Amino acid sequence: MFETDILLQDTREILGAVPVTLAMAALIFVFSTLIGSLFAFIEYRKIPVLREAVLTYKVAFKGVPMVIVIFLAYFGLPAGLQMLTSLVGINYNGHSMPNWVVLVVAITGCIAAFQAEIIKGALNSFDNGQADAAHSLGYTNAQLFRRVMFPQVVVAAIPDLTTSIMVIMKALSLGFAIEVVDIFAQSQLTAALNFYYLEAFVIAVVIYMVIAYIVTQVADMLERNLRLRA
Repeated sequence: MFETDILLQDTREILGAVPVTLAMAALIFVFSTLIGSLFAFIEYRKIPVLREAVLTYKVAFKGVPMVIVIFLAYFGLPAGLQMLTSLVGINYNGHSMPNWVVLVVAITGCIAAFQAEIIKGALNSFDNGQADAAHSLGYTNAQLFRRVMFPQVVVAAIPDLTTSIMVIMKALSLGFAIEVVDIFAQSQLTAALNFYYLEAFVIAVVIYMVIAYIVTQVADMLERNLRLRA
């Protein structure tokens, strides 16, 4: 039922997809966090018009299944980009865009809506009394943000941001639908060659667990260090 002899061979094959998966996850995390932070700041400051646009964006991307967004990006993004470039006189074949780029853009768009909620919650947890105290000491808004607000917001957001990394890792498995090979897709391909599906998926589970453990440990260490400095 369970062939241990095949584990080493399958492990080598599936581990080959780990660097690509981690690279895509890192790109999505960075871009979605930046976009989500911008959205959260707009909501926090209650900027007219932009705030309503952000709320609409969040409702749309939190409500639509991620696989649908991926397919919309797969069929619409290359054509849309080609049309936009043609308007400015650039001859670009949008269909030459790699599928992994489409996947990164689609998942970034979805995750940004959730990152916005995380950052907004962290911003709302900041005690405005500290801002008044900092201003009374002569701090500028930039100094207040850099020295007082930002460290506390980061500490408050770390647990949820850590969770979002694992959500991204799992979301990348949907890339198999548009022929992007991540850890899960590689385990499927490996199993399809030798028909040892159970073994391949067990290896994939172990790899995901190891990644989750490392991410959690790094995040906990970062949070402890930042709390000591705060």
